[in-house]
Amino acid sequence: MIFHNFLQKFKFESMDNKDLKKVFDNTLNALDQELKKEKILSAPQEVGIVKSVDKGIAKITGLDNVELSELVKFKNNKFGIVFNLEPDEIGIVLLDKTEEIQEGDEVLRTKRIMSCPVGETLLGRVVDPVGRALDEKGPLKTNLNWPIEREAPRIMDRSPVTVPLQTGVLVIDSLIPIGRGQRELIIGDRQTGKTTIALDTIINQKDQDVICIYCAIGQKSSSVKKVVLELQNHGMLNKCIIVVATGEDSPGLNYIAPYSATTMGEYFRDQGKDVLVVYDDLTRHAWSYREISLLLRRPPAREAYPGDIFYIHARLLERATHLKDKFKGGSLTALPIIETEAQNIAAYIPTNLISITDGQIYLSPSLFQEGQLPAIDVGKSVSRVGGKTQLLAYRSIVKDLRLTYSQFQELEIFSRFGTHLEEETQKILERGYRVREVLKQMEYHPKPVFGQIVILQALMHGLFDDIKLENISKVKEKIINHAL
Repeated sequence: MIFHNFLQKFKFESMDNKDLKKVFDNTLNALDQELKKEKILSAPQEVGIVKSVDKGIAKITGLDNVELSELVKFKNNKFGIVFNLEPDEIGIVLLDKTEEIQEGDEVLRTKRIMSCPVGETLLGRVVDPVGRALDEKGPLKTNLNWPIEREAPRIMDRSPVTVPLQTGVLVIDSLIPIGRGQRELIIGDRQTGKTTIALDTIINQKDQDVICIYCAIGQKSSSVKKVVLELQNHGMLNKCIIVVATGEDSPGLNYIAPYSATTMGEYFRDQGKDVLVVYDDLTRHAWSYREISLLLRRPPAREAYPGDIFYIHARLLERATHLKDKFKGGSLTALPIIETEAQNIAAYIPTNLISITDGQIYLSPSLFQEGQLPAIDVGKSVSRVGGKTQLLAYRSIVKDLRLTYSQFQELEIFSRFGTHLEEETQKILERGYRVREVLKQMEYHPKPVFGQIVILQALMHGLFDDIKLENISKVKEKIINHAL
């Protein structure tokens, strides 16, 4: 057929050599295109068959040459990731709901691993981990895709964390400072303000050159909408990427969400920019991976989690770093969030994350109930890197603040017994009450650096000692407004 078309097109009556050569060249090009098309159409495709499908997991047969972590395609453009390679069947984690996939359906190899779109066009968008738009702004306009699983930078390619990441939260910036390229865990029971701390940090980057990525894992759709609306109200949405995998989505989509968010951030990091990624939260990510592993009949270990649960979080958070100048000096800061039960920070997943990260911010339910917001327990919170990044103006002021506040918390417990207190002890308590009031802060109202330093100077020099506790918040706001 191809050669018949070739002969039909090749007419050379009444043509000179120039015209003949032109027709000959055009016909050869057409022949070449048809040959390529014919080759593509005739290329053999590897096809597997769905053996069973249930709860986000598909078992298939065939596809003898498929590789681990390869992307496979079902009908209606549904996809899955190869997780298990067994002698008789292959375990696939589905990235879409299972209703449209049935036993006996064909499965095709894609011969590529899972990837997600990256680039400037993602800023201001709400997407799922695969890169499908979830907002009403139309499809993404980018052809650049990177694998969601990428190697962490080598130790020799990393630079020390030296630049502070200002959160705008007074108690964090003064006592638990965070640096760009650090991994700081936010941990606490449910409804203690963990997401609020992360959003305050994002909002505070409005006038900073920091790209922010908020990754929602297993959250309610209503909760995600509140986050998007809050960022939009504070003018931060255009500097953010929102990656969403809700509780209604498949476990596979929840599992790949933090890896996709990290890859999107690494695109900007590799250009020399500073990136902040919030994972909200890795508890649900661990639950998704446990569900996947149990459905695939992998051997369970402690608390029914698979043996590599530590590894999946370690390989994720190791990608957060500050690169050397020869690699453009970009940074990726990670703020993973973990939910505890009954303040048990010694549970399996919390201890895993505490050992991986460079410090933790612990939020106490008792402080939350007492109205101490943000409910950060300074005694249980620590930053193992950020102290080296803290501005000198902070260091000279707050060097004694943590000790003063810790002493106050201990004395406050004893004072509740109603014993007679010495005058010196009473002074420490009065100063401590004022420190606590000064450290209180409304949500979504981050404070600028200069305003924080002025307040801390006034606090450490005793300028709040003669002010009634109920008036301290008003005086604090007046001082900041006057200073700015």
